[in-house]
Amino acid sequence: MLIARNLTKTYLSGGRPLTVLKEVSLEVDAGGFLAIVGPSGCGKTTLLGLLAGLDVPSGGSVLLGGQDLSLLSEDGRARLRGEQVGFVFQTFQLIPTLTAQENVQVPLELAPRRRVAQGDGGSTSLRTRKAESYRDIAERARQLLARVGLEGREHHYPAQLSGGEQQRVAVARAFANRPSVLFADEPTGNLDAETGARIIELLVGLNRESGATIVLATHDGELAAKAKSTLRLRDGAVIREPGRA
Repeated sequence: MLIARNLTKTYLSGGRPLTVLKEVSLEVDAGGFLAIVGPSGCGKTTLLGLLAGLDVPSGGSVLLGGQDLSLLSEDGRARLRGEQVGFVFQTFQLIPTLTAQENVQVPLELAPRRRVAQGDGGSTSLRTRKAESYRDIAERARQLLARVGLEGREHHYPAQLSGGEQQRVAVARAFANRPSVLFADEPTGNLDAETGARIIELLVGLNRESGATIVLATHDGELAAKAKSTLRLRDGAVIREPGRA
């Protein structure tokens, strides 16, 4: 499902090259759960960005769902993310002017719609199909919010939700388009221990139920212990090779 070979990332800093990631390799099978751990500044977020195609490496390669990201244009990588990837961020990244349900619906509404052959209804058939798709989107968003424990909170705005509730909305949004791979960057970093534990159990449960591959960056030892495999970084380099996740 996800293979990285000798990933390296170098930036120019003060006119000099600064290598923040050094020949990192990993492999995660479909349905796997990999935790990338290490101290702040060790390259965890940089690695996630490269694996998800949000950035391009200075060296090495990434295969996501069998596709070599280096062979795709920026638009191609964006299309692949829209079809196969979900994200959970430390700072939630909810749209403040949208309700919880509307936030969950965003990736579904942005996803490319499949063309459906029309029946005898002609143009009226197309209109019905569109209306049905919007109803389906709203229903899936409600089901996901119920799954993360937010039934009855669908029409609340982010400012009306606690940090833990906002992160649960973010998790529901990440799973909305049934991703093959979920990337999570410090998903419990802004939460207290009790709320963080709930998010951990939620991610583990959804990994088991959906079969989605999960790759997360964390300094949370309890969360890392739930993963099937662990990759440890220090100063941009792997200090212990993972098995397959």
